[in-house]
Amino acid sequence: MHSSSGYGNGYHHQHQQHADKHFGPSLRDRARRGTRRGSGARSRDSRDGHGPSGGATVGLRVCEQQRPPTDFDMAYFHSYAHVGIHEEMIKVVVDVGCGTGILSIFCAQAGAKRVYAVDASEIAVQANEVVKANNLSDIVIVLHGRVEDVQIDEEVDVIISEWMGYMLLYESMLGSVITARDRWLKPGGLILPSNATLYMAPITHSDRYSESIDFWRNVYGIDMSAMLPLAKQCAFEEPCVETITGENVLTWPHVVKHLDCYTISIHELETVTTRYKFKSMMRAPLHGFAFWFDVEFSGPAVSPTNNHTPSSHVDDNPLDGSQRKKRANPNEALVLSTAPEDPPTHWQQTLIYFYDPMEVEQDQLIEGSVTLSQSKENARFMNIHLEYASGGRSFVKELVMR
Repeated sequence: MHSSSGYGNGYHHQHQQHADKHFGPSLRDRARRGTRRGSGARSRDSRDGHGPSGGATVGLRVCEQQRPPTDFDMAYFHSYAHVGIHEEMIKVVVDVGCGTGILSIFCAQAGAKRVYAVDASEIAVQANEVVKANNLSDIVIVLHGRVEDVQIDEEVDVIISEWMGYMLLYESMLGSVITARDRWLKPGGLILPSNATLYMAPITHSDRYSESIDFWRNVYGIDMSAMLPLAKQCAFEEPCVETITGENVLTWPHVVKHLDCYTISIHELETVTTRYKFKSMMRAPLHGFAFWFDVEFSGPAVSPTNNHTPSSHVDDNPLDGSQRKKRANPNEALVLSTAPEDPPTHWQQTLIYFYDPMEVEQDQLIEGSVTLSQSKENARFMNIHLEYASGGRSFVKELVMR
C-alpha cells in the first residue's frame, strides 16, 4: 500500500452525468463497450471476434466517461517492449490477440527476430496494413484465426498478450494464452505478463450511493420515495466499472486468485472460489466490494517444461501492507497495478454495490465467500455468487457480467 493514500477514512466524490447519478448509465452507454480502452489500446470486442459485426452484448456498466490515456496506460504498453525481449536479437515472439498490432510492432522494434501476430477477428486485416505501413512485414507475420486453428511451424521464445479483462477474468483471453503456451512455447520460454493476482476489499462510497439513490427521496419537495426500489435496481443490479481511491477501501485486500501463466490450466478458469474475512479499519457504511488486479512481468519461478502442471489455488489470504509488497526483486520483475491507490488505468476497478448499505464499526468483522464462474449461457459471461455477513446479518447477491 502507498502510505501517502492508504486505505482509510474519507470519501471520494465522482462527477457523473445527471442520468448516471440517478439511474446509472444509459442503455446506450451500457451497450457501448468500446469505452473500456484508452487511445493506443485495442478493444477486446474487436479482438475476440465479438465486436459490432458479431453483435456486442449489453449489461456491464461502465460508470465513467471515456478518458484520454494516462502516462500509466502508455507505460503499460511499452513495458512489453522493455521486459525480457530486448536483450537478444534472436527471439521469436507470438502476440495472442494482437488487435491493431501495436505490441507486435513494439517487439519488432525491440529486436525480435520474428513476431507472429494472431487475432481471430477482422481487426487482423487492419493489423496487417499497420505492419506494412511501418515496413515490418519481414518481421511481423499477421495470422487471422483462432490460436487453436492457426499454424506456426516453430517453437517460440516469448508469448505476449494483453489478455486481462475487467475484474481480471471477465472476457479475458487467458485461455488463448494457455493454448498458445501449450502449443508453441519453448522450455524456459517467457510469457508476458507472467502472472496476475485478483484482489477484493469492502468499500464505503456514500457520495456514489447518495447520487444514485437519495436523490429520489425528495425531488424539489416532492416525495419520490416510491422510485427507490427501481433506482436501486437500475444502479446496483450489475457490477459497475468505475474509479475509486484508497480512501474508499475499508480494509487490507484479500487475494481472490493468483494466476501463474506458466502453469495454470484452462480448467482452473472455469470456477474460482474463495472465502474471506475482513476487519473494518473504521466506522462507516459498507456499500459493497471492490475488485482489482495486479500483473507481473517476470520469468518463471522455476525452470518450466512443456509439461505444464496446474497451479495451486491461492485463497483465504487476507493481506496486510507488508504482505502486499512482498514481490520479486524490482530488478527482476515489473508490477503494474489497477489498485485504487495506484494511478488509474482503463480497467479502473469493478464494484459490486449492495442495494442497502450496512453500518459497520471499527474492527467489526465482514466475512463470506465469492464464486466467479463461466456462464453456461455464454462462455463470455461471468456469474458472480457473493455471500456476505456482518453484525449478525447475512446476505446473498447473484450477478451476471454480460
